[in-house]
Amino acid sequence: MKKCFKEWNAVVEALGHGIQSILIRKYKTNVDKFLLYPTVSYAQKDGYLELFQKKYKNFVIDNALPRINNTNIEIKYLASVEKIIKVTPRKAASLNEYYIWNKEHVNSYLDKEGYIWLLRTYKLEKPILASAKRAAMTFAQLDKDVSLEGIKPVLSDENFEKIVDKL
Repeated sequence: MKKCFKEWNAVVEALGHGIQSILIRKYKTNVDKFLLYPTVSYAQKDGYLELFQKKYKNFVIDNALPRINNTNIEIKYLASVEKIIKVTPRKAASLNEYYIWNKEHVNSYLDKEGYIWLLRTYKLEKPILASAKRAAMTFAQLDKDVSLEGIKPVLSDENFEKIVDKL
């Protein structure tokens, strides 16, 4: 697998720890699986901590930056898009038990209808260091193939099904 999705490292880690199970986007996707590629630019902005729920402040601080070696970034997770749900900003904000952002950030990002991507996240057997080729969008290609052998779901089938049922 080379396809990756660029996302804030704190969110990547929240997905990887089972704290978060959705992404909120202004668009759908037809990509059903991708590696989660941590980004860092948001963590360099003043006030970025204010974008997250207060109960996750320490988690965000601890996970603001990924492990980086020269131009390579540590990749630890694969995500599978299990379902896409069209939502209003109000509905998206009401689903805050499934993400670490705060409601104000969700409302400011999603000014009209958007989409919830319900993700099943898997941990790679061994993290790898790779870099993404330049891309204008959030999807990109890694500079090398990543083996998916030995991946394990972050949430048990039972816990994941509970989320599916609630959504």
